[in-house]
Amino acid sequence: MSFDVPTGALCALIGPNGAGKTTLFSVICGFLPPDQGSVDVLGLGPFSPAVHKGRVGVLPQDAALPDRHTARDFLRFMGELQGLSAAEAKVAAERAIQSVDLNARADHTILTLSHGMRRRLATASALLGKPELVLLDEPTAGLDPVQAHGLREHLRQQKGRATLVISSHNLTELEQICDYAVILDKGRVVMAGPMAELTAQARRVRWRLSAAPPLEALRAALPHHELSVQEVEGVVELLELPPQDADPDASSVVLMRLLAEAGVGVRELRRGQSLEESVLAGRA
Repeated sequence: MSFDVPTGALCALIGPNGAGKTTLFSVICGFLPPDQGSVDVLGLGPFSPAVHKGRVGVLPQDAALPDRHTARDFLRFMGELQGLSAAEAKVAAERAIQSVDLNARADHTILTLSHGMRRRLATASALLGKPELVLLDEPTAGLDPVQAHGLREHLRQQKGRATLVISSHNLTELEQICDYAVILDKGRVVMAGPMAELTAQARRVRWRLSAAPPLEALRAALPHHELSVQEVEGVVELLELPPQDADPDASSVVLMRLLAEAGVGVRELRRGQSLEESVLAGRA
């Protein structure tokens, strides 16, 4: 397995159960030794706490937290393990508590926190200080919609500050957060690249219409575009794939005019395909 992730990217790591996502994370951060091959983390060799402290943050899939400590004490302790001074760890802990909205429970023992609170606390610990690489395994698992939204916004703010690799089965969420993606299946890379390319956001266009469009007239007006019609759950869809050098705004004007002349209404217009559609197409 080999792939590149741009520095400062928010990268989605995607794949079905058993694809190797958690194993990959475990090998990168030293939880599991590789059976063969080599691992080089940030150009400093295999993961070493002495070498990589402060530079790598990790949220394991099932992070077990020490029940007897308060959330604030735990974050201070984790900050010091990352190489921060006691004063720096105190400041970083307060910032982390604010970022995941745990102010009201910061001085409660972890034993008394709900699953969602523990998950937010564990994610905050992975982002302490200024890590260059952060591996997050299912960061929003078990969070309610409000908590998940808040954590997604916090992760978006990390773009450019650190390279985040986020593993999750929530493809809609990954599409919202990430600008790069790596798709695994059976321990191998199936696809990798910018999110916009994988979802064809710059090219493929789906028009949901009130009636069948004048397909021949559209093809005559846009001879270099691939156009096809399908019916999905009783709704007519026109699929448009412009050539690479086409101006999508200009072609949409032509399509809208011809559809209006034919009395066909546009119910919805969407560029690209969903990440879920891209993943399923890659496994077909």
